[in-house]
Amino acid sequence: MSKRFRTCDLNQPFLLPPSLQQWLPENHLARFVADVADELDLSEILAVYGRKDGRGKAAYHPLMMVRLLLYGYCRGVVSSRKIERATFEDLAFRYLAADQHPDHDSIANFRQTHLQSLAGLFIQALQMCDKAGLVKLGHVAIDGTKLKANASKHKAMSYDRMVEKEKQLQEEVKNLLAQAAQTDAGEDIKYGKGKRGDELPEELARRESRLKKIAEAKAALEQEARERAVAEKERVEAKLEERRRQEEEQGKKFGGRPPQAPDPEQAKPEAKAQRNFTDPESRIMLDGATKGFVQGYNGQAAVDSQEQIIVAAVLTQDANDKKQLLPMLQQVQQNLGRKPEQVTADAGYFSEAAVTDPKTEGIDLLVAPDRQKRGKKDEIPPPNPDANASAAVISEPKTVAETMREKLKTPAGQAIYKMRKAVVEPVFGQIKERRGLRGFLMRGVEKVSAEWQIICLTHNILKLHLAKLRLQAA
Repeated sequence: MSKRFRTCDLNQPFLLPPSLQQWLPENHLARFVADVADELDLSEILAVYGRKDGRGKAAYHPLMMVRLLLYGYCRGVVSSRKIERATFEDLAFRYLAADQHPDHDSIANFRQTHLQSLAGLFIQALQMCDKAGLVKLGHVAIDGTKLKANASKHKAMSYDRMVEKEKQLQEEVKNLLAQAAQTDAGEDIKYGKGKRGDELPEELARRESRLKKIAEAKAALEQEARERAVAEKERVEAKLEERRRQEEEQGKKFGGRPPQAPDPEQAKPEAKAQRNFTDPESRIMLDGATKGFVQGYNGQAAVDSQEQIIVAAVLTQDANDKKQLLPMLQQVQQNLGRKPEQVTADAGYFSEAAVTDPKTEGIDLLVAPDRQKRGKKDEIPPPNPDANASAAVISEPKTVAETMREKLKTPAGQAIYKMRKAVVEPVFGQIKERRGLRGFLMRGVEKVSAEWQIICLTHNILKLHLAKLRLQAA
């Protein structure tokens, strides 16, 4: 019995010109990214293209390049070479490129030139999510995640190791120079004075270049130590001035030893202070998820509980989150023009100064003062019927931490706080696991900060696309 097959001739000609609109299904993510890109204000990017005389080769349209980069980050394809290859091999990329094929240099140069402008699109996409009703600011959860820098942690060296290695290399260079001088003398005899017989030894050149890099890194750490000492000196002097003012007002000297201001000229880096030779602005950090150390940055995100939209994104070089609560709250208000009703954060964010700052007024904060043990639930302590009523009168006022602990032990406090992980941690999982964005392509805190904004921007685009699909299915 014969079978019939459909034609699959690679030389089949098209009777009519093919249409790009026929390449992808109606609800494909690439179509949605194209629609979003059309709604974005790209005037800041377009303004860079200042030539109006019509001369020179026509540039690739910025709109097309923005489409490719946004879709690439949505799919976890960030390499300019991979994006170039995808415009040939991946139908979605080919559709977004309008069947053009920008080379990887053009893609890389566009991203480098317009990096800050691309990061600024985060606000525009967030406002789209807000207009679509995906942002409520009823409960916002804040957390941080460690992302790898484009540098190996094995390319980092501590200050005390730099000092040791510098001495070792100086001695090696000295010996090699002595050997070179001895060789030169011998060659003068052999070839005649002024005649060249050999190049500078490669080993000497390699050691000198390593010595130069170590000296630069060592000087940078020493400069950072001096800057910290200057800041500490200013803080101590302000404290001493306040102390003197209070002593004058009260007419008596205070007891105790007054704080001592450090001398910036004598400041030295800590022995274990490290600097990476590939990306000097990255830091060695402990990744709480893997319990291993990474050379990277700390990516902060404030996530709205309604649809897991990132409403604020900040990147920091600090390994811990202690100083990040207020900046994150301020950025939420700046991005959306209003404060969240409730905010949750883990113990890494707690400090009395932060949770009592006037900027938090009107926000119901639930920030744990202590690390929560896995599998252990907080319970409301039972009342003590034998407690002496007079003891309450003479007891000292509760600290901020004690007040927060009691708040978290109430049923309402426990109910909202236990939702924190379900709000913010899946977002990091979607970025790292689903899209494979566990590290950065760029180097340096300024560029990496912009890239973090782009990563969070494309997260919100994916959520907006998902919401559209649900609406159409309803």
